[in-house]
Amino acid sequence: MKPAVLRCCCLLAVLLVVISAPATLFGQTAAPAAGSSSPSVDSSKALNDKLAQLDQRVTAAQSSADNSWMMVSAALVLMMTGPGLALFYGGLVRRKNMLAIMMQSFMLMAVISVLWALVGYSLAFGGNGPVIGGFEHAMLRGVGAEPNPDYAGTIPQATFMIYQLMFAIITPALITGATAERMKFSGTVLFLTLWFFIVYAPLAHMVWGKGGLLNAALGGKFPCLDFAGGTVVHISSGDRKSTRLNSSHITI
Repeated sequence: MKPAVLRCCCLLAVLLVVISAPATLFGQTAAPAAGSSSPSVDSSKALNDKLAQLDQRVTAAQSSADNSWMMVSAALVLMMTGPGLALFYGGLVRRKNMLAIMMQSFMLMAVISVLWALVGYSLAFGGNGPVIGGFEHAMLRGVGAEPNPDYAGTIPQATFMIYQLMFAIITPALITGATAERMKFSGTVLFLTLWFFIVYAPLAHMVWGKGGLLNAALGGKFPCLDFAGGTVVHISSGDRKSTRLNSSHITI
């Protein structure tokens, strides 16, 4: 009788060990499985953060390079007015008028810069009217480090404003070649100030501005591709100035 009882007890003990062993194994293996999902989530989040930082650095590098090149380009265009245009026109007039025509180029740099900062930039690149812009950027309001996606999405709007200012300066300076030795300095400044508001600002908006009549790419009606200022700068200033200078008053 006793051996039978011992056998039953041993059999029950073996069964209990066999039954409890899988539960222990499952418990030990399930815990790492549940914990293993946490490192994978953390690594995925860290990877996304690194990619976002890399994208920000690439964008910042692109914006820095674009901004640097635009500033260099603006400086080159400014040098076309002074000393470039001043010396060119100064050499085409009589000796006694050389300083006068040179000073007209340099004074226009100052006058147009003030007009551009007051309302010129806003009239050319503000609003979305077909002929003229608005006054939303008058006194350079809202023109800062943030880009303007309508015109240049990778550089500050202030850089874009300065670059366009260079063309606004050189265009009326080109006209001084037609008025050389024909108008007084005061009359030239008054005429070119009126010309800036009546001719240049509307034409710049129509060709380059958002919603301009000749800018179909930004909501206008007629397509006019003007990459180098052929319409806004040269046609508006009049190419006949070269004919006038080459046909008279060349002797020094």
